[in-house]
Amino acid sequence: MQKEDTLEVLKQVFGHSGFRPLQKDAVEALLSGRDLLMVLPTGGGKSLCYQLPALLKEGVTVVISPLLALMHDQVRALKLQGIEAEMIGSIQSGAEIAEIMGRLRNAQIKLLYVAPERFSSPGFVELLKGIPLASFVIDEAHCVSEWGHEFREDYRRLHLLKELFPKTPVSAFTATATPQVEEDIARQLGLDSPVRLRGSVYRQNLLVRAEPRSGDGKRQLLEFLSRFEGESGIVYTFTRKSAETLAAFLKAEGVRAMAYHAGLGAEERNAAYHAFVHDETDVIVATVAFGMGIDKSNIRFVVHMSMPKTLESYYQEIGRAGRDGLPSETLLLYSAPDAAQRASLIEALEDSSYKQNAFGKLEKMVNFSQSESCRHLQLAEYFGETMEPCGSNCDNCTAPAGSRLDITTEARQLLSAVYRTSQSFGKNHIIEILRGSENRKIKRFGHERLSVYGIGTDLRKEQWDAVVQRLMEIGALTRGEHANLLITHEGAEILKGKKSVDIKPSRMEIKRRAGSKKRKEILPAGCDMEIFDELRKLRRKIADEKGVPAYMVFSDKTLMQMAERLPQNEEQMLGINGIAEVKMERFAEPFLKLCRKLADRAGVG
Repeated sequence: MQKEDTLEVLKQVFGHSGFRPLQKDAVEALLSGRDLLMVLPTGGGKSLCYQLPALLKEGVTVVISPLLALMHDQVRALKLQGIEAEMIGSIQSGAEIAEIMGRLRNAQIKLLYVAPERFSSPGFVELLKGIPLASFVIDEAHCVSEWGHEFREDYRRLHLLKELFPKTPVSAFTATATPQVEEDIARQLGLDSPVRLRGSVYRQNLLVRAEPRSGDGKRQLLEFLSRFEGESGIVYTFTRKSAETLAAFLKAEGVRAMAYHAGLGAEERNAAYHAFVHDETDVIVATVAFGMGIDKSNIRFVVHMSMPKTLESYYQEIGRAGRDGLPSETLLLYSAPDAAQRASLIEALEDSSYKQNAFGKLEKMVNFSQSESCRHLQLAEYFGETMEPCGSNCDNCTAPAGSRLDITTEARQLLSAVYRTSQSFGKNHIIEILRGSENRKIKRFGHERLSVYGIGTDLRKEQWDAVVQRLMEIGALTRGEHANLLITHEGAEILKGKKSVDIKPSRMEIKRRAGSKKRKEILPAGCDMEIFDELRKLRRKIADEKGVPAYMVFSDKTLMQMAERLPQNEEQMLGINGIAEVKMERFAEPFLKLCRKLADRAGVG
């Protein structure tokens, strides 16, 4: 396959003049018949990595995806680009499936989307054995690993692909995988010396914020939403009931909002999903039942009303914002009871090793929520990547210097307690010593006789928790094999009085000064808001006529370039990123007419 052929298809079919980072490497791996394991954050362009090779290779590319709604949206978007794509799922009739199978046998389909359970059907496997196959693609591949955050049994059985189709390459794609999960994916799928590509975790178009929840958080949410009028976003809640209650509250406040959770009937869920992707409602208030793999590119914000269970879940969920690369925001509202609720669910698990792993993940989520260091840096480190602090894309990096609270005395008291108990005990026991507890464990070890016993009664347990966490953030404490606290060289320097420790007053429950952050503007310099809005209105009209979501006509990013350049002919229109020949034929004429009109009005050209 010639390089020119790849670039020609990239431009003619997908409307792009060049690749994003790692896309070219992935495309070349698939074209050469190699297995591939790719970890690329949402918005990095994973789909193109396998869709483009599918058009250049002989045979059918079978894409395995976990959600019917996602498959339906992806197939619909591909058809709008003139690509022969279909799906087989439970929402289709027997006659529809038979018709698609016939087209597969006649080599009339290039991309076929199916759910993993489809491979439990002997008839489907036999069909695939009788037709030319280009490759298998496993989307949301973290579902393969029991160490991931969305493990699914049907995914675990996909190791059969290598056994049933040994000559067909397999590629696995996910946005979220720690190094441990990545290794597990490769092992469970039996990938053969795969090409491994890992994109940066850092999403520079996302502004990430977290703050303590005040009461039920409704007023904080309203303040946040006031800066996103008329734009799409997701608000995640912990329970189904809270999703419905919060959606009703927002509607009463004039926000176009709908609830979505697994307890609703299929008709209600489908109606909410349709309204959201078609821009008929602005906000979906949902449990985590909503959103995995959602193909809507212009989601401008994601809010969590309580703490997620893991950083993987959190990262996957905030990744649904700004998939088009435009500035977007995330907000996490948390409180101490959140962690207790999550912990009670973990305690109910039977598998002790899985339970221990889950508690470890929850602790990291709690630390992230309360931390003072760069949010993006913490996420990067969690997923095995190193980076410098973002400087401008999270609340901790953009916070004004303000006042700091000196906790050097408290830090030395705690470190002393750790030292005097031979660094053999965990956080809770150390805090109990400082607070003068009379529990049995303290008396069993004689710790009531220590000089540090009872010297910390002026702080509540939650405040001592904050001291421990701050010491761990700055590398003064670390944890041993049994969760016991260990003093590092940095900690020893503090204990000797050679270094000081400070903390944000809010973390010790000193009242914060009110004030909201300014929203990041999505429009680039040179793009007029009125022109952009007129183009969006036209896009909505065309989308309604075609019965498709607006972002499938042209993305916000494409419309912004159009608003900047105001193309006057087809050649200029094709020079805009995201406009390929098929979409040019189907949608561009009315946009060209409007651009000419807008240019005349502005005296351009």
